[in-house]
Amino acid sequence: MSAVPKLSQSAVIAVAIFLVAHLALLIGLTTPEKFVFDEVHYVPAARQMLAPAMSQPMLNPMHPPLAKELIAASIATFGDNAFGWRYLATLFGALAIVAIYLSALALFSAQGPAIAAALIATFNQMLYVQARIAMLDIFALGFGLLAIAAFMHGFRRERPHALFALAGALLGFAAACKWSGLFPLGVCIVIVAVIRLMQGWRTLFADAKPGDWYRPDLWPDFRVHHVALCFAVLPAITYLAAFVPLYGFSLSDLIEAQRRIFADNTTTAIAGHTYMSAWPSWPLLARPVWFLFDKTSENSVSAVVFLGNPLVMWPALLALAIVLRDFIAARRWDAFLIAAFYFGCWLAWALLPRTLGFIYYYMPAATIASLALVYVLRREGQPRWLLWAYVGIAAIGFAVMLPISAAFIGTTMQNFNRLMLFQSWI
Repeated sequence: MSAVPKLSQSAVIAVAIFLVAHLALLIGLTTPEKFVFDEVHYVPAARQMLAPAMSQPMLNPMHPPLAKELIAASIATFGDNAFGWRYLATLFGALAIVAIYLSALALFSAQGPAIAAALIATFNQMLYVQARIAMLDIFALGFGLLAIAAFMHGFRRERPHALFALAGALLGFAAACKWSGLFPLGVCIVIVAVIRLMQGWRTLFADAKPGDWYRPDLWPDFRVHHVALCFAVLPAITYLAAFVPLYGFSLSDLIEAQRRIFADNTTTAIAGHTYMSAWPSWPLLARPVWFLFDKTSENSVSAVVFLGNPLVMWPALLALAIVLRDFIAARRWDAFLIAAFYFGCWLAWALLPRTLGFIYYYMPAATIASLALVYVLRREGQPRWLLWAYVGIAAIGFAVMLPISAAFIGTTMQNFNRLMLFQSWI
């Protein structure tokens, strides 16, 4: 009976986090009232979907359609204006923050650290900026992080079937927004495969502990057909469902759509870009992406930079090193899951032949890194106030960067120059 109030308390907190985050993301959303960065690609593609008959050629065929369909639904509901383009992005940004709260709840089994993780993810600037622009990434992030939360909640259960099925379905939706949604799906499959392989080898730890990431008795009734259903069939169904409004049930059209996406996402024949950067540089915040830079007067600018809060991202690297050590040396299951999803979502980019990359591809891993920070700051022997002191520091960093994160605030050229710590940031 004691689990019921705990569940209801968590539900109330999750709803509260969603509402506060959503309302905060809506402030100043319509500034500027023109396209920002890649909205120039995705909003016209969404508009095309709203036409009575689909015109040709199809716009933006290099990405799956779900995120663009959601932008189209937002435009149909709120109008073809800046608010209509961006509204659903704010909703998915709030869902992503809730997903971090739920993931932390699974890992740490305590409300305080879970709320702290949600706050740190919010203050990391990346999520805030991406949740206020009509691009694909925030939709893939929202679905992907909710799936990771479901997987983490199922990981230690004797019967993870329902939660793993939910994770698989959500990851299909994530991939239907952008193919990078396949990365966390791959992590889930690898985790399950490794554990099943070790169980098949009858692996035993000589000094087995309750907190081990691997146990020979894990998921006794989770069979091969359950794995196939959760992490192959369900993701495929939810992924392909997004294509039905565009192609109906034409198998040839569906196959051709996948061929085109694959060709465009693996090509190396792409011209360079001013803000392109390689995956090893992303955790260091070496090269940001300027979504907007408008001079509003002689000494004032309206600017939006996708960078990441240095007071979050740089300490996160140390935290991740400790997480990795604890996974290897202490075999901790919570450290294992954090490391698996962080490195899986980041290092997967190293496997692609595509040379064009941007720091916003790092956003899923960067958001998961908030869990590593909480993991380290609440370790045994640490004073309880340390975690909350750090949340305050992260909030200060976010506030300092807010004038170059939200176009409606604006800043002076002097402040802009002070915030540009490195030449590569300009």
